[in-house]
Amino acid sequence: MKGYCHTDEFKLRYSDLDFKDELKCSAYLAFAQEVASNSAEELNFGYHALKGKGLGFIVVATACKFLRPAREGETLFVDTWPCPPRHVFFERQYRVRAGEEVIALLSSRWCLVDVNDFSLCTGERMGKAHEECPYNAEKCLQVTNWKIPKLGEEGCVIYELTVTSEHCDHYIHANNCRYADFFMGCFTIEELRRGVEGFRISYVKQAKEGDKLTFVRRDEGEISVCECRRGEELVAQFELTFCK
Repeated sequence: MKGYCHTDEFKLRYSDLDFKDELKCSAYLAFAQEVASNSAEELNFGYHALKGKGLGFIVVATACKFLRPAREGETLFVDTWPCPPRHVFFERQYRVRAGEEVIALLSSRWCLVDVNDFSLCTGERMGKAHEECPYNAEKCLQVTNWKIPKLGEEGCVIYELTVTSEHCDHYIHANNCRYADFFMGCFTIEELRRGVEGFRISYVKQAKEGDKLTFVRRDEGEISVCECRRGEELVAQFELTFCK
C-alpha cells in the first residue's frame, strides 16, 4: 500500500479465544484499540499528548469483516492508518494479517471530544499534529452506511447486567471492547457454531458504573440486531452476520 501505515504484532493468548479456540470479537476490538493508540502516539495525537490539551478520542462505531477465523497459536499483524477526517468524524482502517494472509478487515469511526463536557471538536483543535498528519485515503473496508436500524418495539429481551468498575476505562465509562462481550452474550454456543461473517457495533451513549443495562435482540435471516438499553434510552447497537 502507499502512504502512512502503522503495524503491531499480537501473539494470540488463551484469554483472547472463544469456545472454538478462535479469536473473540472483543479481542479484535482490543487489538484495533491498541494499534490505533500506538499509531496516534506515533503521530503526536495520542492519549497523553491530547490529555494536556483537555482533548481525547472516543470510538463511536466499528465494522469488521472476517475472511477466516484467527486461531490458537497464530501470531497476527495489524496494520492501521487514519483517513482524512470529515468534519467531526475521524475514520481508521485496519488490516489483520497472519503473515501475509489477510484474515480480517476493520473500519472504525472516532470523534475528538473535549473531555470536560464531551462536546465534539474538529481536527483543528489538535493544532500541528493535525496539520502535519499523513492521512491516508485508502479504504480496505468501505462502510457505506454507519447507521444500524433501531429495533423500536420489536425484539426480545435476552438478559440484563449492571456495569461495574471492571468494565470501565480511564474516561470512567464502559470500554468499547466490553460491549462486544456483552452483545455476544445474547447468542448461544449452538448458534455461534455456525460461524460469523462479520459484525458492526455502534456506541450511542456512555454507560457508567452502576447503570443497569438491558439487551434486546431481533433476527432477520442471517443477520441479528441487538440493542443495549438503559431504561428507555439507547446506549449501543450491534449487528451480527452469520455465515451462510
